[in-house]
Amino acid sequence: MADKIYVGRRKTAVARVILRNGSGVITVNNQEFEKFFPQLLSREDILLPFKVTETAGKFDVKVNVKGGGTTGQAQAVRLGIARALIELNPDYRPALKALGLLTRDPRMVERKKYGQPKARKRFQFSKR
Repeated sequence: MADKIYVGRRKTAVARVILRNGSGVITVNNQEFEKFFPQLLSREDILLPFKVTETAGKFDVKVNVKGGGTTGQAQAVRLGIARALIELNPDYRPALKALGLLTRDPRMVERKKYGQPKARKRFQFSKR
């Protein structure tokens, strides 16, 4: 049977996650998880769904992530993993939902408007 791909998104980052039974090996873009996300906060963010569901070390995770920055990518991976865990066992849903791990963060960068230097910043007003 082919592995199912679960998608997580955050800002402009898109993560495609494949979950398999295994020993807890996480691979991101064909690199070790620790190497791809050197910041401890990002790594803890990714492992949070496993801690909540007490499944740490039971699944191998293969992730392909692109777009955005490191924090957005880490949160996209977290959402993908949470969605995959629910598909495997629907009993995990209340625990994951309580921490907000199933909600796609809708915040995006506001577009720049013409006649202004940035999205909300205005050029200096001069009366004369």
